[in-house]
Amino acid sequence: MSDRLSVGDTAPDFTLPDADGNDVALADLRGKNVIVYFYPAAMTPGCTKQACDFRDSLDSLQAAGYAVLGISPDKPAKLAKFRERDGVTFPLLSDPDKEVLTAYGAFGEKTMYGKKVTGVIRSTFVVDANGKVAVAQYNVKATGHVAKLRRDLGL
Repeated sequence: MSDRLSVGDTAPDFTLPDADGNDVALADLRGKNVIVYFYPAAMTPGCTKQACDFRDSLDSLQAAGYAVLGISPDKPAKLAKFRERDGVTFPLLSDPDKEVLTAYGAFGEKTMYGKKVTGVIRSTFVVDANGKVAVAQYNVKATGHVAKLRRDLGL
């Protein structure tokens, strides 16, 4: 079980490939607020709903100074399909080794359909302009999460 992050912690830096294989580094986004969300698998119903909610809210999030990054263990080719199929307009990053997922405490034991399993814990973080964790939410619901996050952020 990996340690969970708390508000005020320094967000673990990362560089991961996007759907086109280009590296995206959290450090390059310093000075902006960045919403980093971890989801189990591209193209699945819950993850699609969540990505579409972020997509539909992206203009207002960006207007308020937030960038959005979605991270899953999927390979870039699958992320590209997901992006094309659902018109995702923010970077989807690939973490097949689950190093970043683990660093954020978003990979580990969870309960699914009443059974304990090891996997991706649907989680969302807001990293502030200085690289600190401003929001850390674990076990978020795919549906309605973006609306709740917007309320939490006062948007």
